[in-house]
Amino acid sequence: MILGSGLGSIVDHIRDPLAIDYEDIPHFPVSTVDGHDGKLISGFLNGTQVLAMKGRFHFYEGYTMEEVTFPIRVMKFLGIKTLIVSNAAGGMNPEFEIGDIMAITDHIHTMPNPLIGTHHPEFGERFPDMSQTYHPVLLQRFRNIAGELGIPVREGCYVGVTGPTLETPKEYEYFRIIGGDAVGMSTTPEVIVAHQMGIRVFAVSVITDLGVPGKIQKLTHEDVIKAAGDAAPKLTQLIIQLISE
Repeated sequence: MILGSGLGSIVDHIRDPLAIDYEDIPHFPVSTVDGHDGKLISGFLNGTQVLAMKGRFHFYEGYTMEEVTFPIRVMKFLGIKTLIVSNAAGGMNPEFEIGDIMAITDHIHTMPNPLIGTHHPEFGERFPDMSQTYHPVLLQRFRNIAGELGIPVREGCYVGVTGPTLETPKEYEYFRIIGGDAVGMSTTPEVIVAHQMGIRVFAVSVITDLGVPGKIQKLTHEDVIKAAGDAAPKLTQLIIQLISE
């Protein structure tokens, strides 16, 4: 699991946790963003063995794409089969509200592609097919769980951008025109690398601000963390149930 801004509370449910600071792991970058603690945590969630990144790395921090996605390579060779990613995002879909949970069904990646460079066959195909990046079985299970728990969820396309500036009104409008429902500064690099390596992927956004005409307000990073934190109990419940099944 990669836990995004304000969404780290799920680690409180991990039993028999072993936490390792990123700075103690060879070649790992160190998270520099508030809301990203910088710990790799191993343990059990409802009897299922999990590995959780409490805090991730971003391209805007000055890391290369190789560094941003290095933990995915490491986790693959540690034996993970499924990756669950969460993030905080701005919503462009006019039906969305702050605090909504959106399952990602597709993405638009506008950053440099993390697969550019020397190809290592042990990582997967040189030209991986991306037509079904987000695993349909996991998506359907998530829908079913949300229905059973009575938690409303959205679905949509996530646009991955470099940041660190928050979007201008016209950028929001542009991302909506090209097919985006939400926009954020993470997730797509990790997802691309995981998909190349044959890892099943499920990803979810918490809508922490709105890029909808008439609803755009001045925003701070603290606002994003608070909005994500407010939605965390519902998202935690959904993710724990998804892992259990």
